Amino acid sequence: MKYLLCAGALIAACLSPTAYAHNVMADDHAPIGVMADHAHKKGEVMFSVRHMHMEMSDNQIGTDSASPEQIVTAIPNLFFGTPGQPPTLRIVPTAMRTDMTMVGAMYAPTDWITLVAMGNYVEKEMDHITFAGAAGTNVRGNFTTNPKGFGDITLGGIFPILGVADRKGDDQRELNVRAAASIPTGSTSETATILTPMGGEPTVRVPYMMQIGSGTWDLKPSVTYKSWHGAIGLGSQYTGTIRMGTNDQGYRFGDVHELTTWVSYRPAQWISLSGRIKGRATGPVKGIDPIIMGPVQTANPDFQGGERIDLIGGINLVGTHGPLAGHRLGLEFGASVYQDLNGPQMTGDWMFTIGWQKAF
Repeated sequence: MKYLLCAGALIAACLSPTAYAHNVMADDHAPIGVMADHAHKKGEVMFSVRHMHMEMSDNQIGTDSASPEQIVTAIPNLFFGTPGQPPTLRIVPTAMRTDMTMVGAMYAPTDWITLVAMGNYVEKEMDHITFAGAAGTNVRGNFTTNPKGFGDITLGGIFPILGVADRKGDDQRELNVRAAASIPTGSTSETATILTPMGGEPTVRVPYMMQIGSGTWDLKPSVTYKSWHGAIGLGSQYTGTIRMGTNDQGYRFGDVHELTTWVSYRPAQWISLSGRIKGRATGPVKGIDPIIMGPVQTANPDFQGGERIDLIGGINLVGTHGPLAGHRLGLEFGASVYQDLNGPQMTGDWMFTIGWQKAF
């Protein structure tokens, strides 16, 4: 409800006949889920807040769906042979929810570089089903893990190659590159209480995908191209996450490569509608945390990563009059249309992003 009230206030400001008009367009910025898409002119500062919610459920092996019963009867347990470890997997995740709030700041000391900083707070929640004993499909029970905390911090700079766009004409282009690094400030030692196949409830270190940070210094390059042709906007961006070294727990997450392309339509100065497609390839975990162990797929470093394609629709609003002139509100909603996953993994269902931006 509070998001709808914010959107209503911004629309009212956009349509207000009083005060002054800003020389801004709703499609000056990319859809809200695309970051590092623009640079600023000398002396400008911008602040932003985004909130992203993501849902996962069910499981796949490659492109094929897999039920919990199939997983616990057919998938070997990597840790079999260690005392207390059964021959096959006995715990299966069934659903996951992730909430991430990102706070960012940008400052341009000169026209040729815009400095960027972003931090985030992450909360993850995963539901599991535990099967009893060392074999069979009798259910022991269910449990949920819920780690949360501040994540890694990203610092860097955006360099405009074609310059900051000037929207005075009908046809404009903009090209920029980002050079940034992620500082490992997020935790990689989160714990939770679980339910074992034998009925115990120990507190253990949660598996890789449930940790808050990467534990490594990561390079985060990106290249973004945007163009406008009257009311139509086009854009494309490559973003990478390149892991550097190994973290203190003895592993590193897989590299991530993303490519997204979008088209937008601006029916009025204050509103823009967008549709985009995003492809993402993620490598498996390299190395192993010796403390992360158990008959669950998320504890296996090889059962991480894969490829996916998402379709995402969005809306950008910008205040053009009154006290909210220059304030931006963006929303996006998307769902996965293709996934090819390494080993048994939960599939991505849908995601939602809402964000505010304001330049000074």
